[in-house]
Amino acid sequence: MPSEYTTILTSFAVLFSKRIWQHVQVLLLGAILVPGQRTVTAVLRIMGLSAEKHFQNYHRVLNRAIWSSREASRLLLRLLVTAFAPFGPIVLGLDDTIERRRGAKIKAKGVYRDPVRSSHSHFVRTTGLRWLSLMLLSPIPWAKHVWALPFLTVLAPSERYYEKRKRGHKKLTDWGRQVLLQAKCWLPGRKLVVVMDGGYAAIDFLSQVAKLAHPITLITRFRLDAALYEPAPECQQGKVGRPRKKGKRLPTLKQVLEDAQTTWKKVILPDWYGQGRREVELTCTTAIWYHNGMPPLPIRWVLIRDPKGKFKSQALLCTNLNEEPEQILKWFVMRWQLEVTFHEVRDHLGVETQRQWSDEAIARTTPVLLGLFSLVTLLANIHARNGKIPVRQAAWYSKPLSTFSDALALVRGELWQHRYFQLSQKQFDIRKLNPEMFNYLQNAAFYTP
Repeated sequence: MPSEYTTILTSFAVLFSKRIWQHVQVLLLGAILVPGQRTVTAVLRIMGLSAEKHFQNYHRVLNRAIWSSREASRLLLRLLVTAFAPFGPIVLGLDDTIERRRGAKIKAKGVYRDPVRSSHSHFVRTTGLRWLSLMLLSPIPWAKHVWALPFLTVLAPSERYYEKRKRGHKKLTDWGRQVLLQAKCWLPGRKLVVVMDGGYAAIDFLSQVAKLAHPITLITRFRLDAALYEPAPECQQGKVGRPRKKGKRLPTLKQVLEDAQTTWKKVILPDWYGQGRREVELTCTTAIWYHNGMPPLPIRWVLIRDPKGKFKSQALLCTNLNEEPEQILKWFVMRWQLEVTFHEVRDHLGVETQRQWSDEAIARTTPVLLGLFSLVTLLANIHARNGKIPVRQAAWYSKPLSTFSDALALVRGELWQHRYFQLSQKQFDIRKLNPEMFNYLQNAAFYTP
């Protein structure tokens, strides 16, 4: 492979033995090059190993070999931070997605609401695996846009999965707390900002993460009817009883929204969910969010409305009381890139096409494919030192900026130029050795910038 690629990929060699590392490189490069399904057999075909008699050794990398997926996530995060976020606060995105899978041997599957096919008026269930992914949200210089780069993905089984097991059900917020604490350990001394959807707006979850010695700034959607209070008054000397947790009840955000005396501030965002510049109005203040049986949580809430009335008014919650409302809104808008990444890995990296059924292989394959999105971005970044990447155009589709498909095409083009894939009679007659790979190489110009 190109020497620049070797520098990045050999960072992960310490996780494997020398024999396993040879198989890992074949699987990794094949997963980048192969179109369609990301099965081990498809990877072996594209790498010219259709006649490999010991093909089971490549399956064992995922279902049997000893190596740490968590340590691989740590190494990937270090590469991403060095390349795209060396200074300033590190913005992370946390979200879950459903991988549609069926099969009697897939133990961790459950029945969930399908977020793609469902709507506000139509509910669709799907069977599959639920994954919780933590991604780095960072501007990509040559794309001139913020991308969500996955580096840590964990399997969050359904409640039904734990019914026949001794341990109790582990909620999605429990998984979220663990992955955030893990990221905090990997990035000591750096300010962390995490943006999430409204499903993670739970007092117990937010309190446990926000009350760390070096707290993480959490930003999420906030319900308009939440119970808000003033801070608790100071304890009077000599008064008997427990100190108060909250003060006077405040109006709900729905009441603030409907109040004609509410003061609104106009703000222009440079990029509103990929639609360019957008003017919105907002108001904010601090309060105590409290619910019986839960710890009181100091928050800064931001209420947003559209002067043109094109979207419904919404509220945001931030656990850092000192952040400016404009900055909170800019950070939260970046969360949309998580959905874009989930879509890209399905279209271009074959998520939901793998066919492993053993527990170990399932727990490793999907996180690796999500991490492959970040790895391809790192490899493409090597060729973007002049500040741009070739953009593929079509007569029916014109785009001004590079996308992930362009980055993947560039990396594939560099790999296809390697002598291993050259159609040279002096090296070997690939047409006779592997007809499937020859036919694919004939069409490889589509992937070459």
